[in-house]
Amino acid sequence: MLKHFISKICGKFLFAPRIMICIPSQVTEVEKKAVIDAASQAGARKVYLIEEPIAAAIGAGIDISKPCGNMVVDIGGGTTDIAVISLGGSVVSTSLKIAGDKFDEAIVKYIKKRYNIMIGERTAEDLKVNIGCVFPKIQDTEMNIRGRDLITGLPKTINIHSSEMLQALIEPAMMIVDSVHSVLERTPPELAADISDKGIYMTGGGCLVDGLDKLLQEKTGINVMIAQDTVSCVALGTGKALDNLDALEGKARK
Repeated sequence: MLKHFISKICGKFLFAPRIMICIPSQVTEVEKKAVIDAASQAGARKVYLIEEPIAAAIGAGIDISKPCGNMVVDIGGGTTDIAVISLGGSVVSTSLKIAGDKFDEAIVKYIKKRYNIMIGERTAEDLKVNIGCVFPKIQDTEMNIRGRDLITGLPKTINIHSSEMLQALIEPAMMIVDSVHSVLERTPPELAADISDKGIYMTGGGCLVDGLDKLLQEKTGINVMIAQDTVSCVALGTGKALDNLDALEGKARK
């Protein structure tokens, strides 16, 4: 797959390209080496690694080189990365395997338990995007879905409300909130004061679940902002970091 993307972007190149790859903030040295080896075998001349929260912060337009503290919560498909960033690096960070995919799984389990109906991942994704929420809505919305009745084995149509999605999604959402709270507890007081003043930045497609920013704001008492072009923040930040390797020396490691 890496070879395909390299050839698609670079075409027929005379020199092997430099590649920067985002990694979760808590990966081991063995996992880092595996990523570097895979990229090198795919045709990279040099491989640099950057933590996802740092790339997300750069993509969101945050100046990470300053001595003040910035908190970034990057919720992707497979992992959620939470980091307090100062002077171009992570001061406190954590990574948990609860993100967009777990939200979909929670919806599938809820529909199966409540209605005895099995739905696919695509239907769960549609529910999450259209009526999913983790904070009570002013007006309850609804959506019709089709699934397979586990009793009869036949297709069946049911009507799902956003209040039911709240019940399905609140558990994984609260696990993310608890992790943010844990990182804040381990943050040095001066940086915690900066975060309290400047707020928490959320990036990644997973943060677009309705009400997740409101839930986090309510539980922490800190203003929460969703970055512009949130889905592409990590990719944009990685590109900017690759263009400014000298400024990020020591943060992007070969």
